Amino acid sequence: MFYFAKPVLMKRLTFLFCCVLFFPTIQHAQEYVRRTFKDTRVINTHTVETIQARKLDIRIGHRFGDLKGGWQSFYGLESAQDILMGADYGITDNLNIGLHRTKGAGPLNRLLNTTAKYRFLQQSNKTPITATALGVWSISTMQRDETNEFVLNNFQKFSHRFIFAGQILIAKKFSDRFSLQLFPSYVHRNIVGFDEPNGTLSFGIVTRYQITKVLGIITDLVLPIGNDNTNAALGIGLEIDTGGHVFQVNFTNARGIMETDYIPNTTTSWGDGEVRLGFTISRVFNL
Repeated sequence: MFYFAKPVLMKRLTFLFCCVLFFPTIQHAQEYVRRTFKDTRVINTHTVETIQARKLDIRIGHRFGDLKGGWQSFYGLESAQDILMGADYGITDNLNIGLHRTKGAGPLNRLLNTTAKYRFLQQSNKTPITATALGVWSISTMQRDETNEFVLNNFQKFSHRFIFAGQILIAKKFSDRFSLQLFPSYVHRNIVGFDEPNGTLSFGIVTRYQITKVLGIITDLVLPIGNDNTNAALGIGLEIDTGGHVFQVNFTNARGIMETDYIPNTTTSWGDGEVRLGFTISRVFNL
């Protein structure tokens, strides 16, 4: 009897040893939170989301004219305040680069925009938040006006064409339905108008509430700090996830699309009826 019982006992002891050895690993395995937001942008604002490695996100964005234009401009649909066309590429799951062309809505327009985005913290059962750093470098490709040295596009120096922006995006997914993001921003323009600051600080808030599996309500708000020449940019919209595309339709008082444009140059307001329809469509391709 002992001869047959010993192998059984050894198997049980081995099983128990394995359970004790691997239990802490199973218990404390890091489980990451996915898709805090469904897109890398919400209306005007970048989110903490990044594109996966070797994937290309083709994006088109549009801002129409003011609704208060009425029937004469078909409520702004016959004019375009800003247009974006470009792409973002995932070097790694946490590092993205992007190149976009925008019409521009500020005094320096026709912008070529490059972006770099790095997610250095991801929400999990051990980490309460996701954090991402964003850098934007925009170059105005406007033709130089050599006849008037007092206009911005006189461009006495080539560096006068440059605009920079930096953000730290901090977000938390509270549930399958609700996500919140906070972020400070700094925008620096190498050349500005008379009595305008070169640098603009701001603080922003982004929310997303999932109504159904496909539809979500999105909002963003950017409040400038210490710059009386620009207003808060507020947007509210509907996000539609079709599986292959993410489509956003929104209303906002911001005319520009890129951070280097709309943050320091938003002079319109909801209170004056200076609101416009906009949309963004995104399609991700595997490379």
